[in-house]
Amino acid sequence: MTALPKSGLLPDTHRVPDVLAPDLKVVFCGTALGHRSALAKAYYANPGNLFWRALHETGLTPRRFAPQEYAGVLKLGIGLTDLCKHAFGNDADLPADAFDIAALREKIARTRPRILAFTSKTGAASFLGKATGDIAYGFQPERIGRTRIYVLSSPSGHGRKYWRQDVWQALADEVNS
Repeated sequence: MTALPKSGLLPDTHRVPDVLAPDLKVVFCGTALGHRSALAKAYYANPGNLFWRALHETGLTPRRFAPQEYAGVLKLGIGLTDLCKHAFGNDADLPADAFDIAALREKIARTRPRILAFTSKTGAASFLGKATGDIAYGFQPERIGRTRIYVLSSPSGHGRKYWRQDVWQALADEVNS
């Protein structure tokens, strides 16, 4: 693995492409790659991150995917993206203008998934132009065309005290219905 600082601008050699296609069941949107994910060139690659475990335990995937298998979720009607594609690190370490809200809105308008699920209140609040304290977990009143917006508790190890498996299960139940 190529050495990277704890955070910073993401080298082109470490960019992780969007996993998107038209009419997916759900697209998960993170804020940005963390340090371990940037090193691994894979979504949610930190061993302390609960993302892949949650997808399996809630029934969204038939098995627990390894982070490097991230592109395989497309066959299950699941997509992946981030609000920030040019920097990496913990949310607090990202540049102030890191989130490209217009690009995400365009991607979702073009691909029309049933649900856009933010994997943190931070990402959802930035996208919706609200304070994190004004965001509740679950479905939001806003939409992008037909796409419903859902807010999940963060699977990151840094947000473990806020972890809510029930919020993830409720999303999975909706996706699988």
